[in-house]
Amino acid sequence: MRVDKFLKVMMLIKRRTVANEMADEGFVKLNGRSAKPSAQIKAGDILEIDAWNMYKKIEIIALPEKGSVSKQDADKFIKTIEYKVKNDI
Repeated sequence: MRVDKFLKVMMLIKRRTVANEMADEGFVKLNGRSAKPSAQIKAGDILEIDAWNMYKKIEIIALPEKGSVSKQDADKFIKTIEYKVKNDI
């Protein structure tokens, strides 16, 4: 599954176009390296999202088969390693 699609399906980013732009601009890392939107992910990968207002590091446990995943079911697919909210200066 592509990085941009995974971010959308897991509802980590609301729209796939935004996920695509974030990856293009270097806000998304896959296994410690900048990820292109088309980068393929698999179970066991580490995904980092360093956005304007938050930083989130997750481990991918499994890939969803289809559609969007509810927040209640997200823990079946991802494990949050680190989460920080950035304060505005």
